[in-house]
Amino acid sequence: MTALLILKQKIKEFYGEHDTWILPILKFILAFGLFKGINTTLGFMGKLDNIFVVLILALLCSVMPVNTMTILGCVLIIGHCYAVGIEVAGFALLLMILLMILFLRFTSKDNVALVLTPVSFAFHIPAAVPIGCGLLRGPASAVPAGCGVILYYFMRLVKDKAGVLQGKETEAVQKLQILLDGLVKNQEMWLAIIAFATATLLVYLIRRSSFDYSWRIAVVTGAVVYIVLMLFGSMFMSISMEMGSVIIAGVVSALIGLVIEFFVLGVDYSRSEVTQFEDDEYVYYVKAVPKSLVSQTKKSVKKFSSNKKSDDSDLDDLDEETPEQDAAPVEHVSEEDFDFEKQLEESLKDL
Repeated sequence: MTALLILKQKIKEFYGEHDTWILPILKFILAFGLFKGINTTLGFMGKLDNIFVVLILALLCSVMPVNTMTILGCVLIIGHCYAVGIEVAGFALLLMILLMILFLRFTSKDNVALVLTPVSFAFHIPAAVPIGCGLLRGPASAVPAGCGVILYYFMRLVKDKAGVLQGKETEAVQKLQILLDGLVKNQEMWLAIIAFATATLLVYLIRRSSFDYSWRIAVVTGAVVYIVLMLFGSMFMSISMEMGSVIIAGVVSALIGLVIEFFVLGVDYSRSEVTQFEDDEYVYYVKAVPKSLVSQTKKSVKKFSSNKKSDDSDLDDLDEETPEQDAAPVEHVSEEDFDFEKQLEESLKDL
């Protein structure tokens, strides 16, 4: 455990010293994963489904705010939908506007949740988003996470119905009806939104509690609730869902939540203290839990050498641990009568 704490402290110090270039790299990786995932899921417009376009957009997002990543992701989705049909692009644009109005109405500070949700679905760990939002943000972050769920299932809908939507015999009204029914009647999407919101709220409420190990209990509770809701909800709604993949996703998301807890909180509950004090109006009950920190001692090596060296025959009698020092018995005398050079010569003669 001590080694992990030392590693954590070194990582924090390294990030604090080099955050000016570490943060753009992280934003570049996130943007690259988002844009690459959109192109992999849709990929109908060849000009956008290009690795150089993805790299350029990711480089742009690395030096811009996270809002830029969200806007460019929506533009990519609309562009691919335009390759399917003008009606699909119009429906996508209207959906984006509605989601942005809902998103900006409640919170505009949780853009990362909106971006991470499609990425988490692509990596088959969707439960990591509500657990992370509950630990680091608040209940309002469930709104952008839910918007990300809708965007992900909309892309899946366009991909699955691309053959019908691109057909010339299908009228524009029929295309819009297919898209609308595919979203409104998608029970799996609504189940995922409910699971996201419930897990986020429970994780937030539990980690805000004052009992010991509240963060870890919140992570485990959020993962278990997500798994239970997805499995039992799929059974009641007759949704085909792989039980093993849902359980594995919940377990991996719980491990990610524990890593977040270790780096963000990292407290030692064995040394917690409860104190009480009061003023003229209130009585305060305070619980103080110290953070787990390891003080690293810096070792310095000092070398001492005498002004005079003895002969080669005398060096064999010296201590092996201090080969550069001449050890000799010195008598304690007063400062007035003390002569270091004279006393050293007499000591060498005695040897």
